[in-house]
Amino acid sequence: MNIFRSLFITIIVISFLELYVLLAVGSVLGAFPTIFLIIMSAALGSFLLKQQGLATWQRFQESIKRQETPAYELAEGFLILLGGALLLTPGFITDAVGLICLLPSLRSKIITYAMQHFFVPPNKNENVLEGEFRKDTE
Repeated sequence: MNIFRSLFITIIVISFLELYVLLAVGSVLGAFPTIFLIIMSAALGSFLLKQQGLATWQRFQESIKRQETPAYELAEGFLILLGGALLLTPGFITDAVGLICLLPSLRSKIITYAMQHFFVPPNKNENVLEGEFRKDTE
């Protein structure tokens, strides 16, 4: 299946699920408390985005100063940005996923899992010499 078709279907399904959950919560709590919850989740999202983003930016700069690769900080920055965007999006499902991305303990578990399962570890074989070559035609 085409990646754009999959993305389109995913967005449509999530939109309908969000609408269903909003209507269900609205029918239980009422319209104004539901709207208040949505506004408060956006405010919480912007606060956490600023707080966590600045802390990650400082750790990123420190690792650059130590001449280390800031892979963990880049992954954290991506999840913080994703979590903030999801919390600013109206809806309770996206708020839950966004909150998971912005809480440091859960975010570190997600990053650790992703690094262990989806990224190739560096080559520990000492018999391999990495480099580039160029063929001289002269």
